[in-house]
Amino acid sequence: MKFPTKPKQAVSLLLIFMLVLPHASATILSPVGHAQKNCDFPAIFNLGDSNSDTGGYAACFDPPTSPYGDTYFHMPARRFSDGRLMIDFIAETFGLPFLHAYLDSLGTNFSRGINFATAASTIRLPDRIIPNGGFSPFYLDLQYSQFVQFKSRSQLIRERGGLFASLMPKEEYFPKALYTFDIGQNDLGEGFFANLTIEEVNASVPDIVNKFSANIKNIYRLGARSFWIHNTGPIGCLPYILTAFSSAEKDSVGCLKPHNEVAQYFNLKLKEAVTQLRNEFPSAAFTYVDIYSVKYSLFAEPQKHGFELPLVTCCGYGGQYNFSTEVICGGTITVNGTKIFVGSCERPSVRVVWDGIHYTEAANKFVFDQISTGSFSDPPIPLKRACHRTSN
Repeated sequence: MKFPTKPKQAVSLLLIFMLVLPHASATILSPVGHAQKNCDFPAIFNLGDSNSDTGGYAACFDPPTSPYGDTYFHMPARRFSDGRLMIDFIAETFGLPFLHAYLDSLGTNFSRGINFATAASTIRLPDRIIPNGGFSPFYLDLQYSQFVQFKSRSQLIRERGGLFASLMPKEEYFPKALYTFDIGQNDLGEGFFANLTIEEVNASVPDIVNKFSANIKNIYRLGARSFWIHNTGPIGCLPYILTAFSSAEKDSVGCLKPHNEVAQYFNLKLKEAVTQLRNEFPSAAFTYVDIYSVKYSLFAEPQKHGFELPLVTCCGYGGQYNFSTEVICGGTITVNGTKIFVGSCERPSVRVVWDGIHYTEAANKFVFDQISTGSFSDPPIPLKRACHRTSN
């Protein structure tokens, strides 16, 4: 994957990420106790963008190269981080294998779930699609369509028997599975990089959230009953935004205040939408997860949580935030006639931002450890108990 050198192209790559939410307290809370027994999810079905992409983008476009993946996998692992993502930690929690991407045709096993997420994906159909823009063609509507096809075709394959049958989920897994969602940041980014005003991006939020809800309803009608929905993170704290909109007002932490306020507004409307879904479909479990607050705490109180230099890119090059649109992590840049490889910082385990857009494995693990307790969920239910009452 290369960073384009032209501003318009640079915006493209910049939109390979994703995260979103209402700005709550950055205080990390303790786990919530419940008498309910733990869930037994037989599979996970994930839809989203690069925050949970385990190979979809890499199967279609330029895959991330070393040092991506080096911390945990010791090689590029088709993820936009130095190691595991939150979706990987979710799978580990239930003793399930890491999810393979629906778009990856090589060596994939979907018997315990599947991942429809691709980096640069949006909820709404984007105006500019790769290669003529920075967004994935696999926006949420298409990910839903892929799920529809997978659900029916996987059962036809099982009925035929043979080797491929064992690589498909059992029919009874679909209503009992956990359905996870992490998408929305790129919809906000699309507005920012299209030079819309903050007010104009805010005005687009209700429609973005309505389209998200429509897809959730469709998936519910196909039998899904347990939904784990992440809001979006503090986009205004990420170097690709800090660099592109450097003149915007900053908060006391150094993040861009107006851009984070848009994320918070998105999260507010998303939470309202999830509440409405819960009211409309009372037999299902809809868990809204506030990753914004946990992620923001990493920027606000890094030392408290064992991190340092939260606004500075670990794997990048140049400028105040060690980030440039001229070259990305794993790339090479020529400076004064000398080629410089853009590699990892010495200790990614204490850094928050990996490549200027995405988080390090250490940050992903910290966020996961906090949200899995239920302390940042509505309702306040731990991940292990966030299932429909008849599916545990």
